Amino acid sequence: MRNQSTSTLAPSKLAAGEQRNLQQATIYRILLAVSFVHLFNDSIQAVIPAIFPILKSNMLLSYAQVGWISFALNVTSSVIQPIIGYAADRHPRPILLPLGMGSTLTGVLLLGYANNYVLVLLSVILIGFGSAAFHPEGMRVAHMAAGLKKGLSQSIFQVGGNAGQSLGPLLTKWVFIPFGQIGALGFTVIAAAGVLVQTYVARWYREMLDAGYTFRKKTVSRAMDPARNKSILNATVILVILVFVRSWYGQAIGSYYTFYLMEKYGMVLDHAQNYIFMYLAAGAVGTLFGGPLADRFGRRNLILFSMVGTVPFALALPFASPFWAGVLLLIGGFVLLSSFSVTVIYAQMLYPGNIGTVSGLITGLAFGLGGIGSLFIGHMIDAVGITSVFIVCGFLPLLGLLALLLPGDGKLEEWAAE
Repeated sequence: MRNQSTSTLAPSKLAAGEQRNLQQATIYRILLAVSFVHLFNDSIQAVIPAIFPILKSNMLLSYAQVGWISFALNVTSSVIQPIIGYAADRHPRPILLPLGMGSTLTGVLLLGYANNYVLVLLSVILIGFGSAAFHPEGMRVAHMAAGLKKGLSQSIFQVGGNAGQSLGPLLTKWVFIPFGQIGALGFTVIAAAGVLVQTYVARWYREMLDAGYTFRKKTVSRAMDPARNKSILNATVILVILVFVRSWYGQAIGSYYTFYLMEKYGMVLDHAQNYIFMYLAAGAVGTLFGGPLADRFGRRNLILFSMVGTVPFALALPFASPFWAGVLLLIGGFVLLSSFSVTVIYAQMLYPGNIGTVSGLITGLAFGLGGIGSLFIGHMIDAVGITSVFIVCGFLPLLGLLALLLPGDGKLEEWAAE
């Protein structure tokens, strides 16, 4: 039997049986490498909302201007992802992996020296472009390295990103509060390490493509069934709405809850950052457990539970004492983000083979819409006050009831079997 390690593969086409073996192999070193880069990428991206209080104070920004920074980051990192993903599904570009981190490196370097609002916007746009280039191709690499363990690969890949997001508040405490905005220069080391790892991953990616790896697609029979196409389209719209709502609520916590704690309880910035870290860290753990829970209880059921189950904690949060706020954030973060990787897997089952497009649509476009939500929230805080806005945001996860309209797991598996 052929050795399933890809390190000995020559860049030549494989026979059909050998290609099946190649597609069944699980390459953990690549999964871990791309997950660590996901951690690097998202930890740098998480620094932006984490330093909003510092930028707001240094540059005398309004909440609306803070919202525009968040908007610029989310839109550039997200809205172009479906385009990159669509192109990658047709013409894979491994070189985008190191080039994306190179853009992030440039953005972080500029952020350290940005002395006005325009330069801050430009720096976050460069960081956003780097993220947009990474995610579709990174998702394809994770799928390629997964072999038959697609659910596990998504958990490994996505937990890297969510863990990186959770580090943002801690990095603010340890770097930006003591050193100020110039502390961003320290993250150039992380970005440079990401470039090196991405170069290694891109080389493996290219070898796999040259060796004959293909992303399997469904037969054309799906295109001949208008009813199924309509069901898939409806399910896609619902998924995008759900991810948008989840992202919008996450933006409210990640971008503005620090201000809420400082205003309502008089907390100092470094103490308030602990609460954001607890929420995001609990979300990373929820992401890790989401896959096994979905296997046990069903993907649609978990998506529904993760949204609706968050409602009691979200509604109670604006009225809780500091202690209970921490408890609510831990539970709410775990529950809400337990469906993070499950949503991606569900979408991949709707569109087999179109891994990059699905990545761009679910983790890209929907998060870009979340950036629009962040901008709207900033304007609303300026208009009606931060407490009123957080009370209203507590109702957002109720839209998770739309998950009841998604096709069940049995229907997805039936489509996959045909």
